[in-house]
Amino acid sequence: MVFPILYNWVIIICRTCFINIERDYLAVWLTLDYISDLFYVVDVIFKFHTAYLEQGILVKEWSLLKKRYLHSREFFQDILSLLPTDLLYLRLGIHYPIVRINRILRSSRISEAFDRMETRTSYPNIFRIAKLMLYIFVLTHWNACLYFALSGYIGYGSDVWVYPNTSDPGFGSARRQYIHCFWFSTLLFTTVGDTPPPQREEEYLFTMMDLLIAVLVFASIVGNVGDVIISLRNRDNVFFPNHELVKSYLRDHRVNKELRERVDKWYQHLHINKKITRENEILQQLPNRLRTEIAVSVHLGTLSKVTIFQNCEKSLLEELVLKLTPQVYSPGEYVCKKGDVGHEMYIIKDGKLAVVADDGVTQFAVLGEGNFFGEISILNIKGNRSGNRRTANIQSIGHSDLFSLSKEDLMGVLSDFPEAKRLLEDKGRQILTKMGKLDETSAADEESKEAKMKRLVIRMEEDLDSLQTKLARLMAELESNAYKLQKRIDELEKEVERSELQEENIEGDNGDWEEEERETGGMDRQMVEVKLQREERVGDGRGWRGEYREEEGSTRDIQEGIEELQEGPGEGHNVEASAGGELERKEESDEKQRGEVGGKGEESGEEGER
Repeated sequence: MVFPILYNWVIIICRTCFINIERDYLAVWLTLDYISDLFYVVDVIFKFHTAYLEQGILVKEWSLLKKRYLHSREFFQDILSLLPTDLLYLRLGIHYPIVRINRILRSSRISEAFDRMETRTSYPNIFRIAKLMLYIFVLTHWNACLYFALSGYIGYGSDVWVYPNTSDPGFGSARRQYIHCFWFSTLLFTTVGDTPPPQREEEYLFTMMDLLIAVLVFASIVGNVGDVIISLRNRDNVFFPNHELVKSYLRDHRVNKELRERVDKWYQHLHINKKITRENEILQQLPNRLRTEIAVSVHLGTLSKVTIFQNCEKSLLEELVLKLTPQVYSPGEYVCKKGDVGHEMYIIKDGKLAVVADDGVTQFAVLGEGNFFGEISILNIKGNRSGNRRTANIQSIGHSDLFSLSKEDLMGVLSDFPEAKRLLEDKGRQILTKMGKLDETSAADEESKEAKMKRLVIRMEEDLDSLQTKLARLMAELESNAYKLQKRIDELEKEVERSELQEENIEGDNGDWEEEERETGGMDRQMVEVKLQREERVGDGRGWRGEYREEEGSTRDIQEGIEELQEGPGEGHNVEASAGGELERKEESDEKQRGEVGGKGEESGEEGER
């Protein structure tokens, strides 16, 4: 849609204002007009079938796509841009292309296209500048067309400001007309050069409008170009170290000229060869999976050339790729020296390094792309006589690009891949054996000590698991017994409350009997009192003995339950049995008490009848 929309932007106004261009190429314009209309129709059809995202899910159902597009503002604009306004040719004539001005309403589509291009192109800054220049060209083109139309309205050649008379052979051709108007429009926008002063009110208004637009255009140009320059600087600052700050530091501290030249050459090598030393910082905003895939595509080829990693799992290599740190060494610079404590291993990506003697001149070997060194000092191989010390001097012959892998990162990755760790240690032992720096006796002793320690740790873990199991069982039994004891105490409290209620009921029955006695009045009070005293003595004695037996039994049950808990959780069934027996004794005493109360009531009734 970029080309048909740009065509309508540029050609419709041009054909309307420059009559000669319209008449000389009419067949071409009509053909291009209806080809662009065909693109407009096809674009509408595509929009009916364009999927969209809803809550992260791609919607492809045609009924939903159609409903969404029909209810959008884009559909209304697209229909207006496709209205057959060309039918006005039948009334106005074929040389009125202004009737197609509604085709410009599709401009939002080109904005969408430019936004997608900017996110997909590998050179976004260049694309921004090109887009800005395109907008400036279209604006200048429209201004040139309007200037020529205003000159025709005022009169060609009527004063020095308008376009010269078209009857002049030098200004009569369509090409000369357009080029002159475009040049004059450029002068007005840029305010560069001597433009003729306006003479009429229309000319003044047109010039003032152009000057105001020129202010906006210049502000837009300056702002966009400034953004491009800032983004380029930010990119350089992220990709490469800031050279200006380092230069200032070296100059302020009066560093000697030779060392400054070495620093300058190192920066030149980075910029010329596009060496990036801060890859992790650049890619850290990406998701982990994407960052891993990018690192694998960039560095896996180099890592797979290393002999100790050739038979390792691919997942291990993917983990190691993220841990690699790029480093650049200058000519004659030592990567490591013999006797230094080793904290990382190195993989040569590009360049050559020499294994030199202590004098720094004699070369024993030359290492090239894919070679590695320093792995022995970070593997912690048992029996290594040199420990974690470097065993050779490594010097860069020219500018060399290396990857460093720290000991902590390697051990952290190998902890998840024990088989790969064993394989790497075996290869390291083979290398040490060839060099004669492997003490097999001490290695065997260390391995036996390590095996004993592992067995001791395993035994302690097993004992700890057993103790934890026993403790959990004891805690469960203790909680169960405590729960049963609490339940028994709750039952005893309920029994006490029930006994108190029964005593209150007995007192109430005695009060009712006295009232009946007052009503009858024919009963011998002395005999009744003697009878009641005797019954009360008997009842109190039974009740006292029953309550005493209850309290004594409950106290005995509680003490037995506590003693059983103290003796051990395995005797919990005795508590349950004693609790069951106590419950049976309580039920029997309750039944006896209820029978005595009933007997008292019956005797009271008989006395009343008598």
